[in-house]
Amino acid sequence: MTDTVLSSATKEVVIGFDRPFVIIGERINPTGRKLLAAEMKEGDYSRVKSDTLAQIAAGAQMLDVNAGIPLADEPRILAEAIQLVQSLTDAPLSIDSSIVAALQAGLEVYKGKALVNSVTGEEDRLETVLPLVKKHGAAVVAISNDETGISEDPDVRFEVAKKIVQRAQDYGISPSDVVVDPLVMPVGAINDAGRQVLRLIRRLREELKVNTTCGASNFSFGLPNRHGMNASFLSMAIGAGMTSAITNPLHEPEMAAVLGANTVMGVDPNCTEWIRKYREPAAEGEEGRRGGRRRRRNA
Repeated sequence: MTDTVLSSATKEVVIGFDRPFVIIGERINPTGRKLLAAEMKEGDYSRVKSDTLAQIAAGAQMLDVNAGIPLADEPRILAEAIQLVQSLTDAPLSIDSSIVAALQAGLEVYKGKALVNSVTGEEDRLETVLPLVKKHGAAVVAISNDETGISEDPDVRFEVAKKIVQRAQDYGISPSDVVVDPLVMPVGAINDAGRQVLRLIRRLREELKVNTTCGASNFSFGLPNRHGMNASFLSMAIGAGMTSAITNPLHEPEMAAVLGANTVMGVDPNCTEWIRKYREPAAEGEEGRRGGRRRRRNA
């Protein structure tokens, strides 16, 4: 039983075995979004605000915040974005950057226990990111690649994940605070990518006993009906033991797949969340008539 506890100043979210799957909203990321990148670079965070509110309303339990904009002051922008997002929601955040100075700037203004996204198995990353994670009492996403790149062999990716978990322990970081990204490959390019990653997720859970996350949309890259494919992947990944994903909560097929998988896995008691989301509202006046009938029977 492994729990990764993340928090804002006032709210905890737990990623864990035998717990509801955690959706980490991916929208606050200027990569591939030219308008958002231009706005953030100029200090205009209106779209960050609207993306924050929309993702929370759609059901995201956490949000990923990224400010990777070429030729911009990423540490400053990331810190400002985090402060804004934390003023709008009590959801915990994933602080997302490949630049250590930006991670540091984000962690310095963050209120609570953040998820740092990310560290790889490369020695220089381990030696710079892990001490920062420890200093700020954060948790970290471990990306299963190293100096040799991303291996198509899931056993190699497992060994990289194992190395990161062990090195994190050397810095005093518990395995419960390491969330492994097994690296989801596009099934359109690698035909057995799905089978490979499902086996890897099971190994990470059963052998390393760590929580997992991924960029779920990678799986469907290049295919038609990507939402349908992503939904199928998420359902099966949850069945294999995956405990969170960085994805877009505004996509209904994926969210329905997650809610359905939670029910199948027995972590939605009495189907409460499924019913709350999908129960048809009573016709106008129907609740009153029902209540009236009940009162007459009880009279």
